[in-house]
Amino acid sequence: MRYLPKSDAERREMLGACGLASADELFEQVPPDLRLNRPLALAPGISEYEIADYFKMLAQKNANGYASFLGAGVYNHYRPVVVDTIVSRGEFLTSYTPYQSEISQGTLQAIFEFQTMICQLTGMDVANASMYDGSTAVPEAAMMAVRITRKHRILVARSMHPEYREVLRTYARDQSLPVEEFGYDAESGQIELADLERKLDDQTACVILQSPNFFGVVEDTGAVADLARAKGALTVYTFAEAVSLGILEPPRDADIVAGELQSFAIPPSYGGPFAGILATREKYMRQLPGRLVGETTDVNGHRAFCLTLATREQHIRREKATSNICTNQALVALMATVFMELYGKQGLRELAIQNLSKAHYLGAKLERRFSGPYFNEFVAQGNGAPVADVNRKLLERKIIGGLPLREWYPELGNAALVCATEMTKRADMDTLAEVFEA
Repeated sequence: MRYLPKSDAERREMLGACGLASADELFEQVPPDLRLNRPLALAPGISEYEIADYFKMLAQKNANGYASFLGAGVYNHYRPVVVDTIVSRGEFLTSYTPYQSEISQGTLQAIFEFQTMICQLTGMDVANASMYDGSTAVPEAAMMAVRITRKHRILVARSMHPEYREVLRTYARDQSLPVEEFGYDAESGQIELADLERKLDDQTACVILQSPNFFGVVEDTGAVADLARAKGALTVYTFAEAVSLGILEPPRDADIVAGELQSFAIPPSYGGPFAGILATREKYMRQLPGRLVGETTDVNGHRAFCLTLATREQHIRREKATSNICTNQALVALMATVFMELYGKQGLRELAIQNLSKAHYLGAKLERRFSGPYFNEFVAQGNGAPVADVNRKLLERKIIGGLPLREWYPELGNAALVCATEMTKRADMDTLAEVFEA
């Protein structure tokens, strides 16, 4: 079918078929003063190679060749090239979840492998087929805890990512679920256990903490879980830096794990799309939102995959659904799956050790605000000049500095959250320390 007539005769033929004498009659319903009686103000067309040159020129305005010390939930890690090779295949890139899902064995197998690896990573029994991101996984975990315990109060660490806490409050507000924060120790940066113990009561559904927390400090999850368990509350463990699980003990003390997998070969992309996860103990499986893919055998006895459980509202009655999130970040989660498959257990541990070593090299050169153990980011305390001024000086040397914390934590004053990953070069760390010192 041709959509654009090529000659005046064809135009007249088309108008005649529509019962019109002229093209102007198509617009009779539009008031004359609203009609555009001139050609569109568009530049003339250009050739393909001129377009390529134009975008190359625009790309020079980006921060190409800059070193970055930003973290705070979005991390600069190396992305193996094979990741994009696999996720760009048509079977994954353009496919949509079929409603007869068992037809799509390849997609189901990819999701099954993803779930399996997440369980191995977190020490949990069951993992779902991904959430939007870490910030939405946290409130979904809280809603799970409310359904399981039949309690309504939520306690969250103030040292958890401030944007995660904002999303949690948005979820909880219209469900009339009170959210209360407990503090952190001013010296170590870890959870203030005495404050948590004071605020825990018999109506608390869950205690939510992040480790490494927003300050980069590693928490004692076992102590928090013991306090929560004594009051009949569940423990929700959250992580924003997935690479840390390559070296930290899996959060087996937790009842629910919510996290962000951006570090696993998912590009920063101005903040998304990312892939969140939810994992839990087997006994809470039916309260887990999203899909669960399981392994079975077909009529010939061969290995096969199927949707074992789907508690989202698109599959079952809305009032029985555990969540109204009706999607699965399958393509983005596949990036993380390929990453985990490539690195393996030992490779992920080596990657985590690289991150740890580089951050501690930098941490030894700067004044750290907190004394607690840290992974690949920490709070650096400024000596006098505002963090914004320090960052401007760093930009002159093609370095993007740390994140000023005053907006979310005014009590920390002139402090910045600084991150170093395996991508960070020693020379850039030396320059950062030099500018901070000056």
